[in-house]
Amino acid sequence: QVQLVESGGGSVQAGGSLRLSCAASGYNSNNHCMAWFRQAPGKKREGVAAVYGVDRNTYYTEAVQGRFNVSRDNGDNTLYLQMTSLKPEDTAMYFCAAGPNCMRAIQALGVLVEIDFTHWGQGTQVTVSS
Repeated sequence: QVQLVESGGGSVQAGGSLRLSCAASGYNSNNHCMAWFRQAPGKKREGVAAVYGVDRNTYYTEAVQGRFNVSRDNGDNTLYLQMTSLKPEDTAMYFCAAGPNCMRAIQALGVLVEIDFTHWGQGTQVTVSS
């Protein structure tokens, strides 16, 4: 049974940092895509960052480029999201997701799409105060 368990969320002031972790069990496909999505109250869920492909390519949505860093440790099958210079607009529930192929959507549309992901975590809350 596949499980994705997020941790590391919390409350910080603007300008602060947090590191999210996603521990994957029962899922170890190194070439697959692992990603972070987020959903703010009243808004649609959006793809934030991903690691994909044999070359460990990375993707970031424009709003977090230069501030967030996504990485994957295959040794312990964990996905990380290092978030710095946090802004109030980063406040959201952050979800970890895994799926076989997110490259097509990234190349064709420039975004992550939810239908490419077959497994989801329960989420971890990030709150950034001004």
